[in-house]
Amino acid sequence: MAITILPPVVEDARPYEVDSDDSMSMDSEDDVEMTGISRPHKRPRLQGNSNIGTGIVTPGEVVTDDPQWMRGHGTYMNPLSTSIIATVAGTVQKTNKLLSVHPLRARYTPEIGDLVVGRIVEVQSRRWKVDVAAPLLAQLPLSAINLPGGILRRRTSADELQIRTFFSEGDLVVAEVQSVHQDGSASLHTRSLKYGKLRNGVFLAVTGTGGSGASSSSVKGGVGAATSASGSALAAPGGSGTGGVVRSRRQVWTVSTSNGGGEVNIVLGVNGYIYISKHNDGGDAASSTTENVSITRMEEMVSSSIYSSQNDDIPPPTRREIARLAQCIRVLVQSGVRVDEDTVMGAYNASLQVDLEIGDDEDEEDEWRQEGREYLEGAKAQQILELVKQQL
Repeated sequence: MAITILPPVVEDARPYEVDSDDSMSMDSEDDVEMTGISRPHKRPRLQGNSNIGTGIVTPGEVVTDDPQWMRGHGTYMNPLSTSIIATVAGTVQKTNKLLSVHPLRARYTPEIGDLVVGRIVEVQSRRWKVDVAAPLLAQLPLSAINLPGGILRRRTSADELQIRTFFSEGDLVVAEVQSVHQDGSASLHTRSLKYGKLRNGVFLAVTGTGGSGASSSSVKGGVGAATSASGSALAAPGGSGTGGVVRSRRQVWTVSTSNGGGEVNIVLGVNGYIYISKHNDGGDAASSTTENVSITRMEEMVSSSIYSSQNDDIPPPTRREIARLAQCIRVLVQSGVRVDEDTVMGAYNASLQVDLEIGDDEDEEDEWRQEGREYLEGAKAQQILELVKQQL
């Protein structure tokens, strides 16, 4: 029987889809001649028509099942598949081949050196537990505060028995992050004249810390004589944007307000807590009586009343200007504008300018019209935002 040899069957040759970087590496290492060969097709990248979710994703939603992508923060990968699944509600961010989900609303992450405003929630042995809007409560050790009179000594058992005379539950405090533990909790200190208990003002809780995330605001507390700075929360209508308190050159400053309001202190906590209060003239009076005292002992004259919980008498013009500054911050946050010294002062000056323009059109003798000038919503808020954005 004759044997017939059949020629081999050649399959259709298709170029292997590789990245341009891989092809260049093959050419440089193996000296492969590239002439006469069509350029290989690139892998499909993340575009609007890709299978990767764009916009807002929810927890459990599959972002992509393409194995070329690596998972980042806010995602996890099923070990039995190549799907990248979102763990938080947020927007998808791409960094080269890395996919991450930025949450719409995240809690504050403490960092060393941050100036924060917190509320005492628990008194323990030799320490206080402070709410700083972080996932874990921060701790303020007894050894990390100034004793009354500026005395420098070791803390004794007598100080532990009198720990509630310094700070008690519900007190507001401004402090600095001294260290961050391995579990993410922060340790605070108030060993400075610019830190300590807060009073004579109004407290605002602003979301969108660090200049990212959704933005809303709420105002708590009130300004009054012989009253505490705690009260019911007045929730403000929230808005979306990228507003929030950002780390800036100066977080604490004094404003010389108009309309006879005097000087007002503003404390912008990096954690999103803000405190606006009347400027305390006690430090100036103490400094005038201690001109001949050394700088190391000047703290003794000032820190004798820093742990007082009694509010001072605040005149009505100062209260109105404190309320105006609080409204300006709320307008910035609701519109997604960052909150720092420049934007706050720009919004305050813009509100004065808008009131001046409105006052020219109104009868100066009409007192009931003058009472509502501190209301900064609606058309007035839009005018203030336009003036602020022109300055940015």
